[in-house]
Amino acid sequence: MKKIIKYLLMCIVSLIMIVLISFFIWTQQTYEPSKKLDNLVKEINYEEDWVVFNPRESKGVGVILYPGAKVEPEAYSYIAQQLSDQGYFVGIPKVRLNLPMFDRNKAAELINKSDSIEKWYVGGHSLGGVTAAAFASEHPDVVSGLILLASYPSSSNNFSQTNVPTLSIYAENDGLSTIDKIEKNRHLLSQQTELYEIKGGNHAQFGIYGPQKGDHKAAISVKEQQDIIGNEMLKWFEGR
Repeated sequence: MKKIIKYLLMCIVSLIMIVLISFFIWTQQTYEPSKKLDNLVKEINYEEDWVVFNPRESKGVGVILYPGAKVEPEAYSYIAQQLSDQGYFVGIPKVRLNLPMFDRNKAAELINKSDSIEKWYVGGHSLGGVTAAAFASEHPDVVSGLILLASYPSSSNNFSQTNVPTLSIYAENDGLSTIDKIEKNRHLLSQQTELYEIKGGNHAQFGIYGPQKGDHKAAISVKEQQDIIGNEMLKWFEGR
């Protein structure tokens, strides 16, 4: 009997190890930035495990963008560059296991050491937006607004009774964060939410990393979609 129990325990431990190893390998199979990024971004700077864009003339406003699941932070560099060119500091973190929900307090790391920034916005793409919403919900004293790119808060982070300024940008041809999903979760958004639909856009083109499984084909170029995102974010910031 003892031998059977020992054998079963060894089997269970082995199975758990296989699952954990398989999960780790899966998390390392990331979406890297595509070559199109090279023609759009002048320079990418790093500070420890952050991609950062420092403006030449700062407005004293910082933006933290959590990447989507398994997407390398550099893929959002063109959006960051657009904001930085207009005076906004932007930080994009390299998150634990390439999954933002495992590093949701990452934004605090940058906020706590950036004394020159007077106002902070947090946002993210897809699962990164869910993570940003969780951070904003838990740190209302330091977050001035929330940016959701093809994303929406989880049910545990309900902003419907708040006045947190929120910008939600989603895309017509998104096969993952579909318009139906955006609408079904709209009740979780703040009373001060602005929504913008990108006609012809899709999920993967919220970054520059190529096609993504489960997504639909975009009817506009990645640069067109990225320019729309940057312009809408800048207009929203200016209205704050």
